[in-house]
Amino acid sequence: MQENTMDRYQSLRADHRLATPETFNFGTDVVDAWAADTVRNAAAPALIWCDATGRERSYSFAEIAALTDQLAAALSRRGVAPGDRVMVMLPRIPAWQLAMVAVLKLGAIAIPCVTMLTAKDIDYRLTNSGAKAIITTVAEVGKFASAPSGSLRIAVDPVDAESASSPPQGWLAFDQLMGEGAEGFRAATVRAEDPALIFYTSGSTGLPKGVTHASRALHAWRGSAEHWLDLDQDDVMFCTADTGWSKAGTSILFGPWSRGSTVLFYDGPFDPEYRLELIARYGVTVYCAAATELRRLVSLDLTNTTLPKLRLTVSAGESLNPPVLEAWKAMTGKPVLEAYGLTETLMLVANYRDTEVRPGAMGRPLPGVTLDLITSDGKLAAPGETGQIALRLPSPHLMLGYWQDPERTESTRMMLDGQNYFLTGDNARADADGYLYYEGRADDVINSAGYRIGPQEVENALIEHPMVREAAAVPSPDEERGEVVKAFVVLHDGFEGSDALARELQDFVKRLTAPYKYPRRIEFIDELPKNPVGKIQRRDLRLREFAARKGKLETQA
Repeated sequence: MQENTMDRYQSLRADHRLATPETFNFGTDVVDAWAADTVRNAAAPALIWCDATGRERSYSFAEIAALTDQLAAALSRRGVAPGDRVMVMLPRIPAWQLAMVAVLKLGAIAIPCVTMLTAKDIDYRLTNSGAKAIITTVAEVGKFASAPSGSLRIAVDPVDAESASSPPQGWLAFDQLMGEGAEGFRAATVRAEDPALIFYTSGSTGLPKGVTHASRALHAWRGSAEHWLDLDQDDVMFCTADTGWSKAGTSILFGPWSRGSTVLFYDGPFDPEYRLELIARYGVTVYCAAATELRRLVSLDLTNTTLPKLRLTVSAGESLNPPVLEAWKAMTGKPVLEAYGLTETLMLVANYRDTEVRPGAMGRPLPGVTLDLITSDGKLAAPGETGQIALRLPSPHLMLGYWQDPERTESTRMMLDGQNYFLTGDNARADADGYLYYEGRADDVINSAGYRIGPQEVENALIEHPMVREAAAVPSPDEERGEVVKAFVVLHDGFEGSDALARELQDFVKRLTAPYKYPRRIEFIDELPKNPVGKIQRRDLRLREFAARKGKLETQA
């Protein structure tokens, strides 16, 4: 079995032939192309939308193609041209897909944003990007008070047409634009290197970065949809990412539609029981969720749960701990296929159908992706040795750069032995077969008495304890050792932290991993800080810990 699974991965890499075309417009080369395929349109919709109130609507590729032509024509008539930036801040409603595709058909640059942004967040993005147009909901227009007076402002009212309200002063109604028709509209010819998207990062260090992707990246992302998501025309894909996350691009829009798959799009609060009901009701075959969501699902009583059509579950953004992986596999009969990527590249590493999934491994590089691990002293890491993940260039997956920030863009590049690299800032180690094991951010490594300790192994050990729900390990200043491991621990409901439990957890970790890695300090908290995609923000905990230790030392002095 081992030989066969290894052979399949090697054949995927050997057979990879995804050449970047000279021009690529996702709206015409994907959406319109599927719309012309009458056999595919007869088989299944492109989009199934539903919400918490029970409303539902489905759209074929032909409908999506016609509607996006109408919106693109309306935008064009009002001056939106190739290269213009358009901010799209919409919840999980069909207008999001329509707006994104329409902007791309124009050759303009879409800026997808989460609706939780504040007016201050929006002001920075508008100023930094120089956005010419805004598409948001009636409920969110108040956040755009700082928008330039000459900008095109479009408001979507997601309620039923019978009760829809008029847009505020200075805003155009989305439905009105959609009703103008597409007479005379011609989509733009978009070169592979033309910018197509800007994703703004959370800005954990300094101001948010405008990660700018070329049209070639939208073409390249179909690779992860084929090899990791394993999508085809008969699949129903359900990804619960927010519309402003880059993950929504690869698993809700660009990836699935490049493969001709149906997308399930749900607008409503997260309810664990209802999430499973949706998967069963709509015949979801491929389900993508963050680690936080899967942890909640496996905490349910799954004894009588059946998901008859679900054949694949995937996750990315934050590593899943072994108990969660085991519980989900016990329910579905199949493992969760984890993957690794970042906003600047999207998916680079994944596990694959019908290949071996090794405990703790985030997988192997996608076909067409070549990675090396570079040690802190600037050498290629040997098997088992930790190094920073570095993407060999050129690569169609890589961003064009950070918007209007060439210095920060240049800081991510490195030349080693004549090879140019993009540095991810993430550490990993590889085994002899090329499986990669995440070791945390380059600045997450804990240096304790000469030992370098990655937080992931400490956290994985802690989470195996039956009382622990989540854990995060960070360095804590120590006069004797320089740094020691500090663990922030969230317990399952019904348990309370105590000195006795802290000692129990320390002994527990010592039995599961090297004794020097155990957390010498433990703090019980109600919730870990996380970014919008559910990834634990160790940096916030580290800053908090260093500030607390400094204050304690000053008090003692």
